[in-house]
Amino acid sequence: MAQGGSRPGRRLIHPLFPARRARTYRRHLQMAPSPTPPRGLRERKKAQTRRSIQEHALKLFLSQGYENTTVEQIAAAAGVSHMTFFRHFPTKESVVESDDYDPLIVRLIEERPPEEDPLTALQRALARGLAAIYDTDKDALLVRTRLVVRTPALRARAWENQYATEQLFSQALAARARGEVTLHTRVLAAASLAALTTALTHWVDGDGEDHLPTLVDEAFQVLRGRISAS
Repeated sequence: MAQGGSRPGRRLIHPLFPARRARTYRRHLQMAPSPTPPRGLRERKKAQTRRSIQEHALKLFLSQGYENTTVEQIAAAAGVSHMTFFRHFPTKESVVESDDYDPLIVRLIEERPPEEDPLTALQRALARGLAAIYDTDKDALLVRTRLVVRTPALRARAWENQYATEQLFSQALAARARGEVTLHTRVLAAASLAALTTALTHWVDGDGEDHLPTLVDEAFQVLRGRISAS
């Protein structure tokens, strides 16, 4: 999700959007590349090193636990120095948090047809992004989400970052309507993120047995008051 005033493009929206699958998802979505794609051999190597560190970190977190894994162990597994690790990631938490999808989801919101109401636009933009990831990398999505949900340090940071992502979604809704951010757009953005987060948590609690896109759709139906409490 977005973090405070840091630059867009390397922030966690949700564990839905892991950085290591960015190219696959962009092709699936038939979207333009990220605003800041790697340029030149040096930048490509840096991006490759970054992905390698993330992949080895996730494997270690799964095998021995997040709290029991050190930066030194991650660096050794990835074949880099701990200083190289910190050139790419300021903290151990940022290995899990970092991704490239804020601008892509914002674009999906802005591209929804103007006749759609704002909540429908949010729902369908998120559903399109989720479908791309769910179809191509369901298992990794479950692992990543479980790691965030069940690790207190990561869960706390995710909640802290959600405010900035709410702002981005609000701004996307306002841009789509050629208007200003209002209380209405902020409430819709916050409620949509809450629905998505709750659906993800429910999915993880059920060990991924339910169909996640259906859960997200049901969560939005609850927002609309179309599903009664049971």
